[in-house]
Amino acid sequence: MRVEMSDPEIVVSAPGKVILFGEHAVVYGRKAIAASLDLRTHLIIHLSPDSTSVTLELPDIHLSKTWQVADLAAARPTGDADLKNPSPPSEQYLADLHRLAGTDTDHTDTRSLALLAFLYMYTSIHSTARTCPAGRFHASSQLPPGAGLGSSAAYCTALAAGLLTMCDVITRHKGKNDGTGTTWSKEDLEVINAWAFQGERLIHGNPSGIDNSVSTFGGAISFKSGEISAFKSVAQLKILLVNTKVPRSTKVLVQGVKDRYNRLPAIIEPILNSLEEISGTCERVLQDLGGHPVEIQENTQEKNYHVLEELVDICQSLLNAIGVGHPSLDQVSSVTAKHGLHSKLTGAGGGGCALVLLRPDTAPDAVDKVKTELRDCGFDVWETSIGATGVSQHSQLK
Repeated sequence: MRVEMSDPEIVVSAPGKVILFGEHAVVYGRKAIAASLDLRTHLIIHLSPDSTSVTLELPDIHLSKTWQVADLAAARPTGDADLKNPSPPSEQYLADLHRLAGTDTDHTDTRSLALLAFLYMYTSIHSTARTCPAGRFHASSQLPPGAGLGSSAAYCTALAAGLLTMCDVITRHKGKNDGTGTTWSKEDLEVINAWAFQGERLIHGNPSGIDNSVSTFGGAISFKSGEISAFKSVAQLKILLVNTKVPRSTKVLVQGVKDRYNRLPAIIEPILNSLEEISGTCERVLQDLGGHPVEIQENTQEKNYHVLEELVDICQSLLNAIGVGHPSLDQVSSVTAKHGLHSKLTGAGGGGCALVLLRPDTAPDAVDKVKTELRDCGFDVWETSIGATGVSQHSQLK
């Protein structure tokens, strides 16, 4: 494959993800629902044909590192590579990547893992290219790292899309810069998703593939026992996303639920079944809201939002019952309930993030009051939506 660097700049973005329902129950083979979050990671690739270096800039984690193109080219894997069906790196290849990153296998901090994912994708995707291109890769994100919102998957998805586009492995789009971006064919998206998953494996070890799938395809998905199914349609619901900034360990929380299940199986089993029923009902409601013309949507909207609010409240109570609540999350619920809004934890629980459902007719001043009160509690708050477009290419910045 020969790479022609006709465009001096490539701009792509990929969304984060939020789990709506099914947290923890999914560990026990029950259905869960996740959706794309309209908080995105943007990657800008500035190509520099006259340069001899490659620079990665990640200002959100205060990282900037430069390599010589010759050093990256020397690290490329040998042999025939299938760029549409990527493989994980061999032990020797991984050791070479660690050497380039200046890390070792014991380094599991965010910076080291971000470097490793970039180096793997850059060298692998260019393994069959005549030359490795010089340039600057600048990635910035609206997603807080480590909050369970798919920030690493959005980063890997954006990297995969940008590098694959740069090498013309997938379609290179051109067009008017209207701010919305252009997405790829299903076949190209599958290739992006496969590379993003390999990047996620380097970062997380044994990911489910959910985060990168949501980031690639957008919309909403259900997942159960390893099977991922995309919704045919989904409403873009407005939400508040609240980061309590309370640190938690997913591993510890999962183990806590397991211990409670082992002690009280006859009690916890029905709770898990109820959580799955909530996910199933959510799936039907979201597709109903997103699958009708506007005039029909307006007639069914009131009923569907009422059901969603009930699901949010019941789910939060059930998650508290299995032991993954936290006083900070109770505080979010208390503040939002005062204003007639409904909230639940999202992700592992024990702190972390919560989502607050907003009806389309929620008054802006009420939303502002809730945001102010939550921030006064020391929380970070974003007003955003779910069901956003997946990975997209944007016109060159001027």
